[in-house]
Amino acid sequence: MIKRLQSITNRVSSYVAIVGILILWQFLSAMEIVPKFMLPSPLDVVKAFIFDFPLLMNHARTTLLEAFFGLAIGVSLGFMVAVIMDRFHFIYKAFYPILIITQTIPTVAIAPLLVLWLGYGMAPKITLIVIVTFFPITIGLLDGFKSADSDAIQLLKSMNASDRQIFKHIKLPSSISHFFAGLRISVSYSVVGAVISEWLGGFNGLGVYMTRVKKSYSFAKMFAVILLISIISLILMEGVVFLQKISMPWTKGENKL
Repeated sequence: MIKRLQSITNRVSSYVAIVGILILWQFLSAMEIVPKFMLPSPLDVVKAFIFDFPLLMNHARTTLLEAFFGLAIGVSLGFMVAVIMDRFHFIYKAFYPILIITQTIPTVAIAPLLVLWLGYGMAPKITLIVIVTFFPITIGLLDGFKSADSDAIQLLKSMNASDRQIFKHIKLPSSISHFFAGLRISVSYSVVGAVISEWLGGFNGLGVYMTRVKKSYSFAKMFAVILLISIISLILMEGVVFLQKISMPWTKGENKL
């Protein structure tokens, strides 16, 4: 009961903080303390969102398609690489530093090269999403494999269990929570990665839409896109939490965002 009340209190506090920020934002804009061309009011953003909703949905369809394919490939590739690196220690030693180095390269610096090499279609977008979603999954799974109970592993080894059996019964179950933690990050990265890659070239997508409205100085519409991207990311992350609750019912109540 106490935990439930604390959870409700935390949620209410978050909503109150958000409403407070929106009220302050509207006040600053209405009083023209901050010029509207720099920071449109929340009401202007909502009006732009409603007015351009059909167009936003058309562009969002392309962005979500890119994010889905990129995320699917990134998660699959990350899982396979993590399993291989855990199975072969010399591969782990050789490639782990390379994985870390790849994350020091800014996404915005990679995107122009991908557009140059792969053109303006979906290929460079999906490739960039794979790059940004691959790392959280791989590192999360590797941490999960290493967190496996060493006593349980030794017990199975004493019973002549194979490496495959140890992986299936000990390492894989212990990595599930780490996998979903990485998946929550990857899901949000997939949408942001798609938008960033669309900034640099393309024919459709939320990033392309943002570029067009920026050139026409329609900042309310730009904020409407940001609002939509935030909503999509939150929905996808909540979807991951839902999947985690189904996969790990014993952790119910521990995976709140």
